[in-house]
Amino acid sequence: MAEIVLIRHGQTEWSANGRHTSYTNLPLTLEGERQARAIGARIAGREFAAVLTSPRQRARHTAELAGLTVTEVTEDLAEWDYGDYEGITTREIRAERPGWSLWTDGCPGGESPEQAGARLDRVLSRARTLLSGGDVALVGHGHCLRVAGARWIGLPPSAGGLLRLDTATLSVLGFEHDIDPVLSTWNADN
Repeated sequence: MAEIVLIRHGQTEWSANGRHTSYTNLPLTLEGERQARAIGARIAGREFAAVLTSPRQRARHTAELAGLTVTEVTEDLAEWDYGDYEGITTREIRAERPGWSLWTDGCPGGESPEQAGARLDRVLSRARTLLSGGDVALVGHGHCLRVAGARWIGLPPSAGGLLRLDTATLSVLGFEHDIDPVLSTWNADN
């Protein structure tokens, strides 16, 4: 049965520093470019019926360096909108707002967990329709792909906080008994 392969983009300057990056359109670092090419080696030989990507250059460039042919660019795969917290680390936010959690509180001027979840539900619905043609790749960002993983297995968007996802990793959303959604692979870097 066909699977959905989640690919988190390679490293950027801000991802290396733990800064929240949604709409800021940062390039990959040299290490991020190396990571993206390594993804290509890890998926070599795998055929994709469709490759959907975020419009942000870090995701698109990762797909390109991995040797993928993008079939659809969708804003629904963009990173969680951090609003007023764009470019700020969790530590800095919690210095002003102790106990803050992206997963339960969302971001002022940005998205709530429910809004991010609704976007990723649309992406997953679209990907499901494409599975009849074979595997589907989704190239995106850390927090939004964590939400996708949680939603795939029927959990609320906030459960994405329980799923660590490093840069340039692969995760696979599959099925058990050809019907029950499962996380087949998560946060794999080799």
